[in-house]
Amino acid sequence: MGCLGNLLWFLFGGFLSGLSWGIYGCLWCLTIVGIPVGIQCFKFASLSFFPFGKEVRYGGGAGSLLLNIIWLIVSGIPLAVESAIMGCLLCITIIGIPFGLQHFKLAKLALMPFGAEVV
Repeated sequence: MGCLGNLLWFLFGGFLSGLSWGIYGCLWCLTIVGIPVGIQCFKFASLSFFPFGKEVRYGGGAGSLLLNIIWLIVSGIPLAVESAIMGCLLCITIIGIPFGLQHFKLAKLALMPFGAEVV
């Protein structure tokens, strides 16, 4: 199911979600201070392109908390809202529920990306 799910995901909306993460990563990389944030965005763009079969573990310390607060104010809310809306729309149909759940996973990640690792 993972390979087929990832292929369907990419064709029917995963490309746009990953593209959003990539655009935010490029914008963050315009400044030297934002390069670590941009690299994190690119890491999660790859997750957003193919999310099936991957899990996100959350952790981190005070540095992650500070970066998460800055991220939330600057870029996190639009990405989280985009994923939450897409998740709600996909959960309307029974076939779309697994894809909607992946969007909800990405929405949570968009709110707290620092200290998270993809497994």
